[in-house]
Amino acid sequence: MIRVASALAALALAGCGQDRAQRPAATTPAATATPQSSAKLPRPPCREGIEGCASTSGTMAFVERVDPDGDGDLHVVVTDRSGVTLTGLTAIDVAKELRPRRDPRVGEHAAAMGPVEQGSHGQSQIQALVFRTRR
Repeated sequence: MIRVASALAALALAGCGQDRAQRPAATTPAATATPQSSAKLPRPPCREGIEGCASTSGTMAFVERVDPDGDGDLHVVVTDRSGVTLTGLTAIDVAKELRPRRDPRVGEHAAAMGPVEQGSHGQSQIQALVFRTRR
């Protein structure tokens, strides 16, 4: 359990990868908070033309609300059978523009889609172009 907590903390602190200017821009605002429901969110499908695209859906195991580098993005880690970052876990970097009005909490559901990029500590993470949450 301590190893899992340490891995989650390392993933969240790793946070940012490339500069925002190097990332593909989201074509539509996609962050939404939906009414409370126990149903999982479906994985958003990858769009054509997004190289190295991945999607995820799962329960949030870690949420970093305050970004250490100050660019205002949100970092979350979700449990996901086909984990992008580690077996069973996917880290998601959510740009400031896609942040939901209410920050999500551990235990809520999240779904994301975007290119897989390398974070600042070498981890693979989804740079969200679509990000949805559900309580």
